[in-house]
Amino acid sequence: MGKFQIHKLVLSLLLTLGTGAVAGIFTGQSVSGWYATLNQPSFNPPNWVFGPVWSTLYFLMGVSLYLVWKQKPSGDRTRAIVIFIVQLVLNFLWSFFFFYFNMIGTALIDIILLWVSILTMIVFFFKIRPVAAYLNIPYLLWVSFATVLNTAYFFLNRS
Repeated sequence: MGKFQIHKLVLSLLLTLGTGAVAGIFTGQSVSGWYATLNQPSFNPPNWVFGPVWSTLYFLMGVSLYLVWKQKPSGDRTRAIVIFIVQLVLNFLWSFFFFYFNMIGTALIDIILLWVSILTMIVFFFKIRPVAAYLNIPYLLWVSFATVLNTAYFFLNRS
């Protein structure tokens, strides 16, 4: 692996793990406050589950981005990276909508758009490097579960 390739790997991981860390800081500030007062669905996992799951998913996202980014430049690669960035922004915004602004309905719209963008990203990544797409299947599954969870919070806490 050349020096430039190592830089791409490091930057890919810093981008995803850094995004997750910043979102996690804002999430953590609300967990013991507003979030603790919500009616919770019976299938809500314990709070300690979220950190390890998201850390793993951000790591896998970073590796998948690297696997696509290191490929020969092309229109498909550019589109795949743009879609990756779009889904990462939607991912980041969800934490703020839900935890910081306490906007469960807006967060629900965001996570549905996130789910669609992840699926789109997987399709585009598959065209370039199938293993990069496969690395994001756990992410899609977790966001599917999170969408159901967000929906439950929305209906259980409507005023």
